[in-house]
Amino acid sequence: MKHIPEHLQALVGQAVKRIDTPALVIDLDAMDRNIERMARFAQQQGVLWRPHAKLHKSAHIAHLLEHAGAIGHCVQKVSEAEALAAGGITNIFISNEVIAPGKLARVAALAKALNAQGGRLAICVDSEEGSTRLAQAMQDAQAGDAAIDVLIEINVGQNRCGVEPGVDAVLLINAIKPHASLRFAGLQAYHGGAQHLRSAEERKAAIEQVLKLVNRTRHECDHAMIRIPLITGAGTGTMVNEAASGVYGEIQPGSFLFMDADYAANQRDAAQPMFEHALYVKTQVMSVSADHAVCDAGHKAHAIDSGLPRLHALPAENALRFANGGDEHGVLHPDAEAGNTSGWLPALGDTLWLIPGHCDPTVNLHDYMIGVRGGRLKGVVERIFTVDGRGALS
Repeated sequence: MKHIPEHLQALVGQAVKRIDTPALVIDLDAMDRNIERMARFAQQQGVLWRPHAKLHKSAHIAHLLEHAGAIGHCVQKVSEAEALAAGGITNIFISNEVIAPGKLARVAALAKALNAQGGRLAICVDSEEGSTRLAQAMQDAQAGDAAIDVLIEINVGQNRCGVEPGVDAVLLINAIKPHASLRFAGLQAYHGGAQHLRSAEERKAAIEQVLKLVNRTRHECDHAMIRIPLITGAGTGTMVNEAASGVYGEIQPGSFLFMDADYAANQRDAAQPMFEHALYVKTQVMSVSADHAVCDAGHKAHAIDSGLPRLHALPAENALRFANGGDEHGVLHPDAEAGNTSGWLPALGDTLWLIPGHCDPTVNLHDYMIGVRGGRLKGVVERIFTVDGRGALS
């Protein structure tokens, strides 16, 4: 895990106002409530939950989630898996395909190490070539009796990765059987594109189509006398649908932990827990002009792939619109449509709080997250989280 600099360690126990800007701040009270609601939802629905660590990239947060009942964690990259394992996490699913021999050697080494600790590494495969290369890597690593769990990813509508559902999936399952080091562990059936369909009905309809493809695959597996140990998938946007289907045994929501401006734009499904914003970029006004102000959080401090951040907790008469000012600056304009008809602007040195448009890549821009207990105004810094998987792209 990364070393925390002394100036950040010195913040622990200090008031929120002592946090320098721009900084990535976690409202720990809100995060705890989100975790509690997620754990209760999974228990009530009778499904396992395996949160996606590509969101927070923190081994310490991963441990908090496991303590609350998470069965393990998803990652997308081998290096993310390695970062979690270095922090003591032993149940990891790489919910993505890996083809490069160098990366597969690392996968095999990690599988061997986790098996030795009584842990588990799982990975997605969507091609016979991929399964053959993975088996060879396990053999080269001299993994012995250690096996890696393999989930067959099926294309359920996103048209990204995944073998075609039905017969093609059965053929791929049969292709991994001869490899003693590969253990068929189930199906990965995740539709990322459905997570941000805005209405609950749109998301429900999208997952109904997913279920048709999953059930086609189940039918073909039954016909071939193949038992499917687990069907996993789902994200924060659609998890109520997969959990209620009776088909999914595990769900993989990640963004519920922090939430972001893009997820907040979704219409909430009545069956979904009320998740709160828990991740903010603290910023300070550094310049003021007649018709705009400038803060010190540009897009080096927050990702903009899902839109610009929103200003948090301003009354309507003080509403501001955030405009892109480049790498180091955010430009703030009075938002008349939202109620700021007076042209009010914050003063030089004022603190503002931004809700990022997309939390995952925003976290990846920071080495540390500052956890605050007791609220953004009167709270104190409780702990500093290292972003262990920052830059873990390989």
